[in-house]
Amino acid sequence: MLILVTGGTGTLGRVAVPSLVKEGHAVRVLTRRPATERDVRGDLETGEGIPGALEGVDVIVHLASAAHKWNTGRVDVDGTRRMAEAAEKAGVGHLLYVSIVGVDRVPSRYFRFKAAAEQVVMDGGVPWSVLRATPFPEFTETMLGMFGRLGPVAVPARTPWQTVGTGDVADRIDMMVGRGPGHAIEEIGGPDVRPFGEYAAAWLRARDARRPILPLWLPGKVGRTQREGHLVTESGATGRRTWGDYLEEKHARPARW
Repeated sequence: MLILVTGGTGTLGRVAVPSLVKEGHAVRVLTRRPATERDVRGDLETGEGIPGALEGVDVIVHLASAAHKWNTGRVDVDGTRRMAEAAEKAGVGHLLYVSIVGVDRVPSRYFRFKAAAEQVVMDGGVPWSVLRATPFPEFTETMLGMFGRLGPVAVPARTPWQTVGTGDVADRIDMMVGRGPGHAIEEIGGPDVRPFGEYAAAWLRARDARRPILPLWLPGKVGRTQREGHLVTESGATGRRTWGDYLEEKHARPARW
């Protein structure tokens, strides 16, 4: 099976691509700057190179996203539309789009774009699947670093959080590719749903850092929907890798999770 992966050089793509190869698939990676024999040149924002990249492709695993950037709509929504239309013309048999848990319930700007991209996939002419994942630990650690730049680590108050390992998501992608298009939205989350403050405390312990944690009340509907738990999933599709596992591997010390 020949698979085209978009976003193959990103956090999930760096794990998903070798996992698909290990499963015995031939893989192409769509990128604006090819660097390996597996890469093919293409640009979701302009559409350049997409038809050629799709020649002979059986499945698209669509991971690419311009998260929280000025051109998010042009890449995530318009780019997904370009990909879906070209895929239909090329006779691709399955378009698997990886999205985020909560895009249909948390009204942030980025989530609106992701939800719109999901709709493009579902309305298109290519058999499809959508996999929504909770945040990756790498993203969570980046957030914590940003929240703590000024000293105390500010965290959203009373907000449940749930990381999922990229390896667990890659395994789920392998399964969905092998199974074929499901014409359904599925979700996957990690094994632990805990307050964001507990994630922050474990992160500080793993780094042997002694800094206060400052809970902040996020205003508006975005804050309310996050506190209501719309960023976590109880779908039963649970990964194995915990936040503590990630911290121990990254920082080489027990995380006491």
